[in-house]
Amino acid sequence: MTELDRRTLLRTGLVAGAGVAGGALLGGAGAAARVPGAPGWRPSGRPVLSHGVQSGDVSAESAVVWTRADRPGRMLVEVSRRPDLRGARRLRGPVLDPTRDFTGKVRLRGLPCGERLYYRVRVESLDRPGLVSEPLTGSLRTAPGGRERRDVRFVWTGDIAGQGWGIAPDFGGMSIFAAMRAARPDFFLCSGDTVYADGPLTETVTLPDGRVWRNLVTPEKSKVAETLAEFRGQYAYNLLDEHLRAFVAEVPQVNQWDDHEVTNNWYPGEVLTDARYTEKRVDVLAARARQAFDEWLPTPVRGPLYRRLPYGPLLDVFVLDMRTWKDPNDGNTYPDPGRGLLGREQREWLIRELTRSRATWKVIAIDLPLGLVVPDGSTALEGVAQGDPGAPAGRELEFAQVLAAAHRAGVTGIVFLTADVHYTAAHHYDPARAAVADFTPFWEFVSGPAHAGAFGPNRLDGTFGPRAVFVHAPPRANTSPAEGFQHFGEVNIDAASRALTVHLRDRDGRSLWTTTLPAP
Repeated sequence: MTELDRRTLLRTGLVAGAGVAGGALLGGAGAAARVPGAPGWRPSGRPVLSHGVQSGDVSAESAVVWTRADRPGRMLVEVSRRPDLRGARRLRGPVLDPTRDFTGKVRLRGLPCGERLYYRVRVESLDRPGLVSEPLTGSLRTAPGGRERRDVRFVWTGDIAGQGWGIAPDFGGMSIFAAMRAARPDFFLCSGDTVYADGPLTETVTLPDGRVWRNLVTPEKSKVAETLAEFRGQYAYNLLDEHLRAFVAEVPQVNQWDDHEVTNNWYPGEVLTDARYTEKRVDVLAARARQAFDEWLPTPVRGPLYRRLPYGPLLDVFVLDMRTWKDPNDGNTYPDPGRGLLGREQREWLIRELTRSRATWKVIAIDLPLGLVVPDGSTALEGVAQGDPGAPAGRELEFAQVLAAAHRAGVTGIVFLTADVHYTAAHHYDPARAAVADFTPFWEFVSGPAHAGAFGPNRLDGTFGPRAVFVHAPPRANTSPAEGFQHFGEVNIDAASRALTVHLRDRDGRSLWTTTLPAP
């Protein structure tokens, strides 16, 4: 590691440990009790917020705010309509301690709907009450109220720091987050692979043109993650990037998890044969990975990962979890709709919530594409598509049931958004081209990676009648971020016309392709 890298790590506090708890209103009942520091810990100077601030899962009246300290302390948050924080409302958050890696979250409640709000976060020393950190500030926009119709803009992508491509200052770091920040979105949907826990980094990689890609490397990114500390280190690593830190301080997140938060193409009950792992039980690894995910991201404090996020009368976002109940990646030709990716409870929830939704647009965030064939080795399949154009089989049965139920209930305005396959594409699905006819035509938009190797394109499965209207993929597998082919998508919903416009953009924010869908 270079001396510059050492200074960077020390400055951001990565060499400390990494944790999360719910917050209480200042002076409210149930505030967390004082806890001692880790064994051997000795305070030195003021506490430091080591990895910035973030917000997430914003509603019309609430939001989650996150931070991490370099030592035990009490999280303090102020929120205001004013950038200078005058007249701010003050909240007393959780104690940040080693059990949750010194991370903490506060759910801000009673916020005004549809407004840009500003927040400030500090941590107060437990050892020396009254000694507080330098503040860090952020902002967020709350969702519109139930009947408040206004323009909505958001961005999405996935796949961060994968395939050996970490933070390389000589190549501008994760600059795609600067382009997304410039779009001034209301929120950011991360479609999974928020980290690559199974993707160790080396210090250098030689590019095809002879240039050298120099990764910033930490101990936790030097091997596959197995321990809780190693999974925590995946998230700490990403926040070393200045573009990502600035982005998440201003743009609320909606996070999904996929496979690389744990290990490639995993499913519950799997036992690994990968020689890199000493812990072979995926269920053990997944439990540790889920804890780190919850600690280091501004996710909901409790509840399942699948959820509906209402965004006024124009938009409902349905966030799916396609990992927790996933069946094995076998031949996937079974005729049992009780198996699949969603599980019965989530599938029934999705059908129920879609049919209840009165929003103009129902965006379904999926962390695996619907119509693309995603192989797992020579015979197994990782995703929904079964690799043939015939009637639904295997995991396709779940989505055939969802689409048919929505169609019969007269549900319109369904759009699927995803990443996962490391290129960008627009797919239109129509029963006139499909092996089944019991669904309403819809679009699926794919956009990624954010900062990882680029691949593709994948083959389309004809069961639901997809047509690739646009594809932007690299000339070879694992193309580095230095060569482009990094992508994000942008959705704009116009308040007056209720039309939804999609842009598929490159790393610098240039629109590669766009379409406008009229209000249904």
